[in-house]
Amino acid sequence: MKTKLVVLGAVLALTACGGGAQPASPAAPAGKKVVAATAWEAALAKAAGATDVRVVVPATVAHAADYDPKPSDLAAVAGADLVLYAEFEGFAPRLKEAAGGSEQVEAVKLENAPEVVRAEVTRLAGLLGTTAAAEKWLAEFDTTLKSVEQQVRGSFPGGKAPKVVSQAFVAYMAAVTGAEVVGTFGPQPVTPAQLAELAGKQPDLVFDNAHMSTGTVLPGSAARQVRIVNYPGEDLDLLGVFTANAAEISKALKA
Repeated sequence: MKTKLVVLGAVLALTACGGGAQPASPAAPAGKKVVAATAWEAALAKAAGATDVRVVVPATVAHAADYDPKPSDLAAVAGADLVLYAEFEGFAPRLKEAAGGSEQVEAVKLENAPEVVRAEVTRLAGLLGTTAAAEKWLAEFDTTLKSVEQQVRGSFPGGKAPKVVSQAFVAYMAAVTGAEVVGTFGPQPVTPAQLAELAGKQPDLVFDNAHMSTGTVLPGSAARQVRIVNYPGEDLDLLGVFTANAAEISKALKA
């Protein structure tokens, strides 16, 4: 009995002094699982701080909005914490239906104008609980934009801003780089009257939307046509979209 009392006393003493076994520290919360309709939404989620992102439409698909999801694509939505889509995507209703009512489904504004990118990244970070990561990315985004502008302006012939005719959805690259937009076209087919009007602007460059290209926009014009992309590749690097476009514009100007 005496031995048992001694042992019990030792245990009580250790517990009182904090020397007893301590409960395990709670594991860090796992990041939310995101399912994005395309690489564009996925890139915004990644910029916002998401680390577990699955993309429904392969990045190699040229016309992502017209993709026909397979049953396996839709099945992946069921396990998501957050499902991202754009209203203009033809399969969006099926994606929302597959998500049901349990997952958080959010429409994303897909536009690469810097102010829109900043707003969407900030909003998604709020949903993901990753504000610190988003702020870090946004600082890098601002640095990239400055670099892109300097690169392209350094290619202006004689230091003068080139005149640009742009497809409506890629005109943001003119604003980012300081080029002068003298006319836009699309997304509707360009009529002969519009072609004549645009050609009359005597542009130096034509910005063609690589994801909605209709071939040569101003046949017979001296303007150089530049492929501008909106969607990132498989790396989901939205910054790479801006740097790649800047490189193409600089190349056309130097030519």
